[in-house]
Amino acid sequence: MAEENKIEKQLIEKAKNGDKTAISELVHRYSSRIYSLALRIMRNEEDAEDVLQETFIIMIRKIHTFSGRSSFYTWLYRVAANVALGKLRQKKHIDSKVSIYESEFETLRGSGLHNWPDQLDSRINDKQFRECLKQAMVDLPENHRAVFVLRDLENLSTRETADILNISEANVKVRLMRARLFLRDQLMHHLKCMEGIR
Repeated sequence: MAEENKIEKQLIEKAKNGDKTAISELVHRYSSRIYSLALRIMRNEEDAEDVLQETFIIMIRKIHTFSGRSSFYTWLYRVAANVALGKLRQKKHIDSKVSIYESEFETLRGSGLHNWPDQLDSRINDKQFRECLKQAMVDLPENHRAVFVLRDLENLSTRETADILNISEANVKVRLMRARLFLRDQLMHHLKCMEGIR
């Protein structure tokens, strides 16, 4: 790991100096993860590809501002998440069915998270559940979707998610809880999707 970090630091320094080979290597290292993140937030391949392209354009233009206070991975994820959320706002993708910002949302809509899977990865491999989750996420507001994607699908920590989205850790926890409650209630309408997580 230490050797890998050293190699990455060298690549970043070379990229800052305009080394095209180093830039290409950084793009290669992170393309699949950034695309995966973009696709989960945007839910559209064409939009995800746009996010991917814009993220790396910004990386090339702004890499000189990377100070190393966070990992490069976190810095790049922050760029990608902001690009994706900006695109969603441009499209005016606003939830009109249920407000999950209401203070009484948890009381009205959910009875707790005891039946939310601790390890979502095992369920994500289930094709049927994955499709149900994808459909349930359609009506999830973008800010909550971003937290859910980063925490539960990308398995980032609360702190990493807070850093990427530039919000407090407490805000991450609240948004994640509300996203899970909303998605759980959406999934409850498709009982087959809930098999094994009750």
